[in-house]
Amino acid sequence: MLLKGKTAIVTGASRGIGKAIALGLAREGAQVVLAARSAVSREGGLEGSIQETAASVEALGGQALPVQCDVTQEESVQAMVQAALAAFGTVDILVNNAGVAFFYPITETPLKRWETVLRVNLTGAFLCARAVLPAMIARKKGSIINISSLAADERDAGTVPTGVAYGVAKAGLDRFTYGLAVEVGQFNIAVNGLKPKEPVDTEGMRFWTKPEERQGWVSADKMVKCALFLAAQDASGVTGTVSTDEELSLWHGL
Repeated sequence: MLLKGKTAIVTGASRGIGKAIALGLAREGAQVVLAARSAVSREGGLEGSIQETAASVEALGGQALPVQCDVTQEESVQAMVQAALAAFGTVDILVNNAGVAFFYPITETPLKRWETVLRVNLTGAFLCARAVLPAMIARKKGSIINISSLAADERDAGTVPTGVAYGVAKAGLDRFTYGLAVEVGQFNIAVNGLKPKEPVDTEGMRFWTKPEERQGWVSADKMVKCALFLAAQDASGVTGTVSTDEELSLWHGL
């Protein structure tokens, strides 16, 4: 198994790409800490919870630790990382996947919504990375994966209209990836960004879009394959990149 004995934290692990990556990590032998605000499914709301993801991990024969966590709150993030360390002794992999979008024009975007999108997508990644780095630095090895989006680069309405705040946050996340990779390379820690080339059909996107709008959308399989590849990296391998799943697959024969 590619990641046997390693511990991974996946934020936003209750559904969608985060859940898919968490299950992929478990299949490769990693112990998975599942972090999200959704401890239980909300009736009439988005499907999925970290408890359900944990059950799926355990059904594969893996170990899972579901931890309710608000990535925008420093104390919540610190408590989640401490729980991971208490349970498994270390953190080898961090997947910053937690995300939220606001699908309305700027003129209809309240300040609170703007700030929430930036805090979840960008500040949350900063807080989680900062919290796990001491353990990674002590071991002189680790991998941080920031899940980004093509929205960071788009100059038009985009393939999926996720809102300007989301694109701004993901552009910031890409820059954060480059900068953090430079800072922690000396400690043999890899930092990479990964984004889907095609829209991924997830519970969250189904909640916001109509079936006819999702024609041609893809599963998270390629994102999972690429995330597993990046999870196995350290600074002696692939680091400091932000790429699509298609690019990474072509570059490394995945």
